[in-house]
Amino acid sequence: MTYATPGKIVDMSIKDANNMGAAMAPAAFDTLVSHFQDTGRKPSDYDTIFTGDLGYVGKDILHDLTETKGYQIRSVHEDCGVLMFDKAAQDTHSGGSGCACIATVFSSYIYPKLMSHEWKRVLLIGTGALMNATSSQQSESIPGIAHAVSVEIL
Repeated sequence: MTYATPGKIVDMSIKDANNMGAAMAPAAFDTLVSHFQDTGRKPSDYDTIFTGDLGYVGKDILHDLTETKGYQIRSVHEDCGVLMFDKAAQDTHSGGSGCACIATVFSSYIYPKLMSHEWKRVLLIGTGALMNATSSQQSESIPGIAHAVSVEIL
């Protein structure tokens, strides 16, 4: 692990508990831009950039947001929730959700590629929604947070 970029809570007033990607994507965006600014890196400096569990909807939102700051990540970005599930065959609609997505994909897919030197540098952005059953029943907004770590094989 060569860099860590802690995130901050981002609340875009999303209240729909069925739209976690929209709640978390702005936090992933904020952390990603902070990472690039702090390190001087750009998307092409990474073999792949992974987010935790934005799903298809959140992935598209993240791409749109990063383009507003001049960053093109579409060619290097993957979402672990999208990678874990086949939305057509498994009827998952937006993809996977849950904190285990990035851990599962890292240990089963990313780490072997790093160890074989197929990839040299990846950025992992774990995403989360700060909510519970009571807050969503009370129609409170769902803040998001994301933290990033750069993992490299030197």
